[in-house]
Amino acid sequence: MSKNTATPAVNDQQNQQAATNTAASSTLGQVQGQDVSVGTGAEAKAGDTVSVLYVGKLEDGTVFDSSAAHNNEPLKFVLGTNELIPGFQIGINGMKVGGERLLSIPPTLAYGDQEVKDPATGKVVIPANSTILFDVKLVAVEPGTTTPAQQ
Repeated sequence: MSKNTATPAVNDQQNQQAATNTAASSTLGQVQGQDVSVGTGAEAKAGDTVSVLYVGKLEDGTVFDSSAAHNNEPLKFVLGTNELIPGFQIGINGMKVGGERLLSIPPTLAYGDQEVKDPATGKVVIPANSTILFDVKLVAVEPGTTTPAQQ
């Protein structure tokens, strides 16, 4: 999946500000999560490669991106890296395979005061300072590399 879409991509400054210090989320706003169903498979944690199906919406219900828009291919990424917005990663952390969760991500853990445009049309798909909503389903977890401290 290309980072040119409204997929929850992130810039390094946003990630350093929020994801590297999860305690900062209390001062920056918090991700709200509600489990629709709790999975029974492996639990997602930092360093794992996870695959999710998702629908991203604005608070008014307007869909800005989804797995369906990408041939129903799951979004695959390493949890806890700079690949995606901090709020998306915080919301996925701790989910179990097969689980589905609704996320509400405040602007401070999403795109902040930056608007997101569709690269093909130039149309704004996520206005600046938007709280964004995701319906995510965790479909796979591949454990991260074991370090000597974990053995």
